[in-house]
Parts: sequence; structure tokens; C-alpha cells
Amino acid sequence: MDFYFPTAFGEQVAFIGAAATALIGLLVFLLPRLALSLGGFQVGEIRPEGYAAVRAAGAHHLGLGLAAIMLAQDWIYMALGIALGFGAIGRIASSVFDRALTPRNIVISLLQVVLALAPLAYVFGYV
Repeated sequence: MDFYFPTAFGEQVAFIGAAATALIGLLVFLLPRLALSLGGFQVGEIRPEGYAAVRAAGAHHLGLGLAAIMLAQDWIYMALGIALGFGAIGRIASSVFDRALTPRNIVISLLQVVLALAPLAYVFGYV
């Protein structure tokens, strides 16, 4: 079985966005304490159920990113972009309603927007 890397630029953008999402998911899955710290949580006494929730969120990103890479279909790229887009909307809403407009939140929001736009731009023919 050969490794598939797209030849068209637009699909390469979507592929790289999916790969970045999968990589971030893998890091969250493997290193939940670090992910919590980077996300702004004060890591102290966390019960095993808390780590399980963080690992599960990382596994969702990992699974959807890998599915997009392995299947390389427009609908899967669209699902990835929509899911990441709603995550970005949630973070932006938190910035407004929870007064969470901090530099860390702005950077993570921009990352989420870029990761959401990469596959959507390909699917809708912008790249």
C-alpha cells in the first residue's frame, strides 16, 4: 500500500489541515496534562475521569483527521472543516460571553479558524 499525498494544491491544503488536526489530537490524547496546561487550566488534582474526557476529545480530533487523510473525500473534508469551525465558533463565543479574550485564546482561536478553513476552502473550490 502506497502513501497517498495529493498532487493538486487545493487538496494538499486540505490534507495538511487534516494532518495537523490529527497531530494535535494525538498530542492531546498522549499528553492530557500538557494539553490542559496549554488550554489555560490550572493542573492540580484531576480525577481519572477528567483525563479520560481530555483524551477522548483528543481522540475525536485524531480520528476525524485520520479519516480525512485515509479517505480523501470531499464530504469527509467538509465534515472536518465544519466540526473545527463549530469549535472555533464556541471559542469565539466564550471570548465574548465569558470575557475570555486573552492572547492565548486569540492564538488558539486563529489556529482553529485556519484548520477549519483549510479543508473547507478546498471543498468549496477557493484553493
